[in-house]
Amino acid sequence: MRQILLITDGCSNVGLSPIVAAAHAKSEGIHVNVVGVLDHGDVGELGATEIEEIARAGGGLSRMVNTRQLSQTVQMMTRKTVVQTIQLAVQKELQQVLGNGSIEALPPEKRGEVVRVIDELGESSGLRVALLIDASASMKPKMAAVEEAIHDLMLSLQARQGKSEIAVFHFPGSRHGDDCMMDLAWTDHLNGVHSIFPKLQMGGTTPTGPAIMQAVDYYRQGEAGDYGRRGRHETDGMMGDYVV
Repeated sequence: MRQILLITDGCSNVGLSPIVAAAHAKSEGIHVNVVGVLDHGDVGELGATEIEEIARAGGGLSRMVNTRQLSQTVQMMTRKTVVQTIQLAVQKELQQVLGNGSIEALPPEKRGEVVRVIDELGESSGLRVALLIDASASMKPKMAAVEEAIHDLMLSLQARQGKSEIAVFHFPGSRHGDDCMMDLAWTDHLNGVHSIFPKLQMGGTTPTGPAIMQAVDYYRQGEAGDYGRRGRHETDGMMGDYVV
């Protein structure tokens, strides 16, 4: 299963629309979750609307939270999207087999079995998360909370039965650019994430759309092997062999 987790506090202002980019990610089988980080102000109506629309276009979740709630929210969104992905795949299979994609339409005993399988798949399925960190100037006072949230997310992923991998990007890559910089390539050694934060140079524009597109390209380039082949067919045969 593949996710992009975007942590930001405001509106994009450079490059491709992040809503268009999120829709492209969804078409590639990648869910886009967005956490809008509040501090002593507000991202404003325009920013809040954009955050919601990015997640909607990307088939993911969006939440507006203050820094104290950030850690819990990041973990919740990652896990909830995993469950939703599995539920959609299971319902698709039920529709193919039974002509009805609703879990609720099953007899009670069968429904309970399907729910149990979904729970097991949520813990045992392989998971990749591309983490996109907004490093624009306004995020600087919030970065300590972001670091703490990512630390807790790493602990949560390590507790899963299935293999969990993460890649980390920040944007902008340069102060006046519309680029995105990769800080950490795919790894299941999750403790290495902490080393990136002292190196982040805060400031510049907010090229959210280009950052999402770069994460999608990285998924595509990095999954030419077996994992990529599973990813492109990740919803096939879930109930039969528990492969996601």
